[in-house]
Order: sequence, then structure tokens, then C-alpha cells
Amino acid sequence: MKSPTTILKQYFGYDEFRTGQMDVIKSILEERDSLAIMPTGAGKSLCFQVPAILMEGITLVISPLISLMQDQVHSLIQAGIPAAYINSFLTPSQTYKALSRARDGAYKIIYVAPERLEAPSFLSFAQNADISMVAVDEAHCVSHWGQDFRPSYLNIPAFVDTLSKRPILSAFTATATDLVKGDIIQLLGLNRPFTLSTGFNRENLFFEVRHPGDKFAELMAYLNSHKGKSGIIYCATRKTVDSVTSQLKSNGINASGYHAGMEQADRAAAQQDFIYDRIPIIVATNAFGMGIDKSNVSFVVHYNMPKNMENYYQEAGRAGRDGSPAECILLFSRQDIVINQFLIDNSESDGDSKAKDYRRLREMEAYCTTLDCLRQYILDYFQDEGEHSCDYCSNCRHSDREMVDVTIEAQKILSCIYRMKGRWGLATVIDVLHGTQTAKIKRAGLDLLKTFGIMAGKSVEEIRQIANYLGQRGYVKVTGDKYPVVQVAEKALNVLHGNVTVKMPALEETVRFAKKKSQKGTYAIDDNLLVKLKELRSKLAESEGVPAFVVFSDLTLHDMCTKLPTNGVEFLDVTGVGAIKQKKYGKAFLEAIQEYKGFDSNKIIPWEEHAAPQQLFDEFQFSEEPIHLSGFAQQVNILLMQIGKGKTSANALAGMLEKKGYLEMEEAKAGKRRMPTQKGIDLGIESRKVEGKDGRTFIQNFYSIPAQKLLLEYIHNNYDE
Repeated sequence: MKSPTTILKQYFGYDEFRTGQMDVIKSILEERDSLAIMPTGAGKSLCFQVPAILMEGITLVISPLISLMQDQVHSLIQAGIPAAYINSFLTPSQTYKALSRARDGAYKIIYVAPERLEAPSFLSFAQNADISMVAVDEAHCVSHWGQDFRPSYLNIPAFVDTLSKRPILSAFTATATDLVKGDIIQLLGLNRPFTLSTGFNRENLFFEVRHPGDKFAELMAYLNSHKGKSGIIYCATRKTVDSVTSQLKSNGINASGYHAGMEQADRAAAQQDFIYDRIPIIVATNAFGMGIDKSNVSFVVHYNMPKNMENYYQEAGRAGRDGSPAECILLFSRQDIVINQFLIDNSESDGDSKAKDYRRLREMEAYCTTLDCLRQYILDYFQDEGEHSCDYCSNCRHSDREMVDVTIEAQKILSCIYRMKGRWGLATVIDVLHGTQTAKIKRAGLDLLKTFGIMAGKSVEEIRQIANYLGQRGYVKVTGDKYPVVQVAEKALNVLHGNVTVKMPALEETVRFAKKKSQKGTYAIDDNLLVKLKELRSKLAESEGVPAFVVFSDLTLHDMCTKLPTNGVEFLDVTGVGAIKQKKYGKAFLEAIQEYKGFDSNKIIPWEEHAAPQQLFDEFQFSEEPIHLSGFAQQVNILLMQIGKGKTSANALAGMLEKKGYLEMEEAKAGKRRMPTQKGIDLGIESRKVEGKDGRTFIQNFYSIPAQKLLLEYIHNNYDE
């Protein structure tokens, strides 16, 4: 049986798994039930797709959204994996045909909606099929405590019980608290499952909160500086979606709206236009996006603050799914709180659920006002350990701001809260401190307090920022749900008594932070070549009726522009290029690169699926420029993968050379390392000083063609190792 790593490269084009993926795959191949909690974009799908290919029989994937099924099946078919979906978009005759082909063993993976499990025709098929695994995607939908509870998920265990033999059950979700995690295990009937949580950190996402005076002007400025990028703009209400979409179109932005109040045909058209890159921008409520597998979303802008962190992180996670740097921008205003309170008040939830929603809303508000690391705030919320400073959010980018002493201001605020006896919300406290004469304040006699107007020289926003900072540092506590009130915490007594100094980052005239332009993961590539490759990708995608990212992701095109492959071996070394896609698209993309760069027309290696080992090694192209051992091993492993054999490693090759007397172990500053002997030097092994990413130099061995030929001969004779 082929290894998971071989499948990963052959079908999906990646050389190694991401964190946690291999652990889940191994547990499934060992026939264990599994639960994986992995953030959006971390590669949950591969965790069940790879073992599905390796196992006998069919894997059923239960998915809540038709759009997700379609995207995933398109991608699988493009990768050469037989797959299908069965949902309400199919006609009865199409469903019958799909089930008939499934009975004949035409598919390895079948996607279905949870409601489909109760259909008599599907039950009849399933009870007579060889189903090796049932994978439950978006598994949090089974829990009343999850943010997207779906009653039909509760029927999954009953469906499994009707099957002739119990398949492996695997469950996957991006966001799950301990309570939801327990629900998933119990309600799905997972049997002593292997559980994994890879954490919630998405290193490629840049987080920023802005507090603009004019949100639309801020949005336009942002979009004008990100022309040509694909993005989602989330709004809290349908009315806001319609308004923002209309204004964007009036300002020359090619955008479409999406919300549940639109006709189904219009929603479907907007979604397809966005997925197929016919429009770059979609403005939507949270009705859009769950399960959308569009990999080249460069940014997500929240025009309004979501009502909880779970929704925010799931929606923001639509950006950068291919691993490219992407931005998550939240435009915050106090009105967002009012809107969300209204939505909670008018929801059909019971009293306990509304109380929980109000607490979540306060957590979301705190995220929008914190001066601490935004990434750390998210990780703390989900009880995930992480760095305390990421240098990849707007707050950390400004962590070098001057720290100013606000002890006097803090004492005034704390004194006011104390005098108001913990019966009032923060907004009223701020009004008292600022000296605002409102009817409520007069009626309650709060204008008679000694602290009334004591901070009249400060703006309301300045007072609010200091008060929020006191809350973040535990000097002020908030109690209550719908009508929260602020109280002085015990540790604040040291501030009031002058025993503790309070310092916070210097306040700016505008709360909006100017983000630095330097970002992680930037590419030094030829933009004109990238445009040419995108045009080719679009042409191929259009001819096949699939979204462009299904052919190749933006990350893959960037890697092509970086590596500039000139033959089949090098093309397979591009991230996201597997054997199937190399065979299908390699010639077209290589010719485009060669034509653009004026390369000589090198031979494009014809990768036959079952080519003889000798043929493949005969076609191996040696590197004219001396190559380091890991690079050589990587090229050889591509050959070995094609014939389904084992792989070698740089360390194994170095060990062979040492055994044959071409290398010998020597002491070095960093420890022992293998250095070429005179015999090795004569063969063409040379040591060079190489500069690392951190600027430090180290010694690395490089191998010329005679040494490469010796290595290849050794591998050829031992390729089963």
C-alpha cells in the first residue's frame, strides 16, 4: 500500500503534511474513531481524503453546505480522485445515476448533506455498500452549544447503526470549546476517539482593528490599495449589505451582494461569480462563507463587529486558505454594539442563550478595544497557548509606542465607579466623568457626585480607552448580561491608594492605526509573469467549467514564478503540483514560463503513471550547478514517488558516502558534521560557506555531476529501501 506522504504528493502536490494532519490520518488508518479540531485553512479535508484514497471501500463525507460539497468534489476530480456529491441540487434522475455509479464502485469519496441520510433510496444504497469511513465535517453543528446547531446532525448515529458493518467515524471542526467537544464525542457516538487540537493560530493572517470616523471612506481607501485582490466584506444586516454594495458599484468597484433575503437564483449567481473570479469582491452577511473553499481570498473586512468571537474567527478564516499572507480587518464603531444587542434581543433564543450571547458580545467588544496583541486575545479566548507578541497584528506592530503614566486618570475613573456603587454601565460612568448633562444623569442625581465633570478636559474616546485598559488589566470588572454594570475590582485599591502606578501605550489623535506595509511571506517575483500564468489558469478553468483555484491556487502560481521550472522534474517540485496535475497542465504552464522568460526548450519529462524505474532514471536531469544533498534527495524522491517505491533522505545518502570513504565526521563549532575527504573532493564534493536566513553563516556540502551520478547509482540499486 502506498504511504500517506506518497498520496499527498501524487494527488495534492505537497511534499509534507501540516501540523497534526499525519497524526489524524494514522489514527484513521489504524481504524480508530477520530476528532480533529483545526482552524479554518489548516487542511482538515486532507485528514479524511488521504486515508479515503488508501482504504478499501467508500468514504461518506457529511457536510452541511452544498457549496462546500461542490468545491471539494471539483477539486478532487481535478486531482484525479473519483468523487461525487448527492444533494438537493441534483434532479431525481441525476441522483439515481449517481447512486447507481456508486454501487458499481465508481467513487472513493461521496459527499452528502445530513438530511440525505434519512432518504429511503440513499439508505438502501448505504446498507448494501462497502462504507469504510463516515467523516463528519463541521461537526460542531451537532451541539446545541455550537454556533451553527443543525438538528439533522443528531441522526448520524442512527444512520451508522443501520449499516451492515460499523465504519470508522471521524469528526472535524474549526472551533469547539471543551463543552462542544464533549457534545461531539457523545452525540455522534465516537468510540474512544483519538482527539487532536492543533490550536487556533493562523500565522499567515494579519489582524487589525480600525476605529474610523467614516467607515465607507475607510473601506474605499482599503480597496483602492488592494486592487486586483479577492476579498469578502461582512456586514451585520441585509440593509447594510445592500447599501455598501450599491455605494461600491457607484464608486467603480466590481462587487456583488449576498444575503438570505435575496432570491435563491441571485444568491447562487453572486456566489458563482465570486468563486469563478468574475467579481473580486463580495459583500455579505454571515449567511455567506461557511464551507466556501475559495483559496485565493486575500482579505476579509468586517464592516461591522460580529456578535461573538466564534463567528468572527470563522469568517476571518476565509482569508488565506492557501497559506498566502492575508489580512483580516475589522472596522469598529460603538454603533456595532447597539446593532448586535438589537439582533440578540430579537432572536428566538431562550433567556439562557441570550445571556450567553450578551457575554460573548462583551468579549468581542473587548477584542475591538484592547491595546494588547490581537492574536493572543483570540488564542486566549479559545484557551489555546501561543505567543504573547506576534508582530503580525496592528497592536504588536505599534508595541513600540511610548508608555505614558495615566495613574491620575485611572484614580479618577475608579473613584467615579466606586461612588456610583457599581450600579451603572460604562457609558454612564464616562458621561459622568466627562460632565455630560443627560436626563438620566440628572434624574439619578449623578450630576451631584464629586467626580461629575472631573475629566471634562478629556474626550469621551480618551476616557473610554483608559477605562477599557483598566478593565483589561483587571482593575475594573463587569457583571450582568443584557445590562452590564462596572465595578471596582479588589486589586484597584492599590491604585486608589497611590501604591501602584498605571502606565499604558500613548493614545493617538485618531484611534485608527497606520499599519506598516512590510508583511511576512512577501514574494520576490515577476508580476507580469504572474499575470500571464493567471490568464492561462483562467482559460483552462473556463474550458473545464471549474473555478480557477481548482486548477492551481495563487500560492502555487507564486511558487512557479519563484522557482521558474523548465522541465517535468522541476515542475513537480512546485508547491501544490501533484502527478495528475503535472500530467494534465504541466506542458501548458512550462511552455508559458519558457516563452515568457526566453528559455531554451528543455525536454519536458513525460510522466507515465507506471513508468519503468530504468526509464525514469534514464531521464533524470542532473544539476549543472553543484547541488546540496537535501535538494538532490528531493528530486530523486519525486522519481521514487512516481513508481510507488520508498524514499531516501539526505541523511541516508550522507551515511552511504561516509561508509564508502567520501565523507568523514569532524568536530565543528556547532557540533559534529560530515566533511569531504580527499577522495570526496576528487569526486566533486565541495564545502561552501552559506548565509542563513538569520544572517549567520554555516558550512554546507555541494555535489557536482560526478557525485550526483554516484548517488543516483546507489539509489537505483537500493530504491526499495
